[in-house]
Amino acid sequence: MAVIDTNEFLDPKTGIAKFTNAVNRLNSEFQKTKDEITAMQTRAQALETEINKLQGAPAGTPIDQRSLQTKIDQLDQLKKDIQRKAEDGQAAYNKRRQDIFTPLQDEVGRALEAFAKARGINVIVDAAQVPLLYVADTVDITRAFITEFNSKNPATASASPTPPE
Repeated sequence: MAVIDTNEFLDPKTGIAKFTNAVNRLNSEFQKTKDEITAMQTRAQALETEINKLQGAPAGTPIDQRSLQTKIDQLDQLKKDIQRKAEDGQAAYNKRRQDIFTPLQDEVGRALEAFAKARGINVIVDAAQVPLLYVADTVDITRAFITEFNSKNPATASASPTPPE
């Protein structure tokens, strides 16, 4: 019996290099969308500040109500656009994440099975899934597995799925 902590697979410095590369690739694919949403949010904040300034003008200050209403309508539409873009972006991100990580998780699963068989391990408990009160260092195979996986599966040798166009 052995214990492994799969949370450590994602550590950018000491985890599985293929996971780190996959996360970086995924995040870079969606950076443009993230930047667009941020720019839209900045525009919305500026518009909201402008509206509040106009609405808070001293009594007697002439305010073009039509112009004010146009800005309010623009802000409402911009907020809807931000929400829509964020929801669409999140859905696309989740799908792409699954496309990238499912084959990688399968590969790691096969490697973990081979690792266990080679060492006569019959049961592996994932400390990320099961709360453990105590684990002796001799039973924790996390470091040994990550080291072996990284050495046998260099991150640069992975064929990465191409992002959807």
